[in-house]
Amino acid sequence: MMPIDWEPIWLTLRLAGITTMLLLLIGVPLASWLALSRFRLKPVLEAIISLPLVLPPSVVGFYLLLAFSPTSDFGAWLLHHLNLQLVFSFEGLVVASLLYSLPFMVHPIQAGLENLPVSWREAAYTLGQSPGRTLWRVLLPNCKPAILTGIVLTFAHTIGEFGLVLMIGGNLPGQTRVASIAIYDEVELLHFQTAHTYAALLLVLSFAILLLVYFVNKRVTV
Repeated sequence: MMPIDWEPIWLTLRLAGITTMLLLLIGVPLASWLALSRFRLKPVLEAIISLPLVLPPSVVGFYLLLAFSPTSDFGAWLLHHLNLQLVFSFEGLVVASLLYSLPFMVHPIQAGLENLPVSWREAAYTLGQSPGRTLWRVLLPNCKPAILTGIVLTFAHTIGEFGLVLMIGGNLPGQTRVASIAIYDEVELLHFQTAHTYAALLLVLSFAILLLVYFVNKRVTV
């Protein structure tokens, strides 16, 4: 058995951690707006957010690759004005993961807010609370299981990404070679024992994360 390279594991955890933190900041306000607003075109926005759930990762990756490419207008603008190249870079993986994992953060929180009694909001408004204070002091504290579920699903989903990260990031050691790509490489080289080690680490990590969320949610709901 060849010595295992831990760099893809740490890179995977770093990508999942950054993606989860950023999506928590983005997803909570977005999910709250979707759950509490009556915007006429809300179903259109919900369908757009949900697209990664039904589209193959290669389709999402292909269109993001076209958009991020320095030969495209958007990619050229990023490169010339912000000196940012999203193709074959860790930053590109983060942006792609934000878009691809967005529904895994938004949907659980949105569902949790929609399932809360409307009377709680009405009571808060009657007591003079603004919609913003009602959201942060009344509604979200009672959606802790939904928020935790969104965090865990986002983290676990990012860990398991393959097609998207391969198309956007390629296979650059230390930059874009995450664990799923490393497994693919080892299998192609017929290094099955090393591939098994990577896969087993991800399996144990994913199981531990899911076990934690079930345990915590059970304690919260009891």
